[in-house]
Amino acid sequence: MKGIVFTEFLEMVETKFGLETVDNIIEKSNLPSQGIYTSVATYEFNEMVALITQLSEEVDLPAGDLKYAFGLYLFSSLRNAHPEVIQCYKTPISLLCSIEDHIHVHVKKLYPDAELPTFKILDKTDTSLTMIYSSSRGLYRMAHGLIEKVFEHFNGKADITYELFKEDGTEVKFDIVQNG
Repeated sequence: MKGIVFTEFLEMVETKFGLETVDNIIEKSNLPSQGIYTSVATYEFNEMVALITQLSEEVDLPAGDLKYAFGLYLFSSLRNAHPEVIQCYKTPISLLCSIEDHIHVHVKKLYPDAELPTFKILDKTDTSLTMIYSSSRGLYRMAHGLIEKVFEHFNGKADITYELFKEDGTEVKFDIVQNG
């Protein structure tokens, strides 16, 4: 997993829970990297699992809720780092439909070894979208937070529901209906 995800995650933890919490979860996670991350390096996904697990125990919140909160947080960082990508789109639906053909292509240019989830579009209208999220990492709750923030970026809201096709969250169907 790319280091930028780790650095942004720890920044979110510090912002929401404080520096002491960051120190505690790094110390308790027994990380091969010792919690020292650079945005361009690649680290084992198991380190992220350990950090989320420790954070869940530390702050007494479910891991899924923390992944969702991280998705909400991460969108702003990605938008600020790559405004040229987001500016190509006029609607949240058009942006979400372009994840595979444009956004992930852009990410692969920056990080050729990045292991990205896939998003297969099943159905699309001007105000709704059904897609399948697939990833061996099962971070669909993070994807949910990112999707929600896409709508906020365009001053909109959406009803976002999901159905787990696989119990471990590695394949999930999202139904998205834009409101107003």
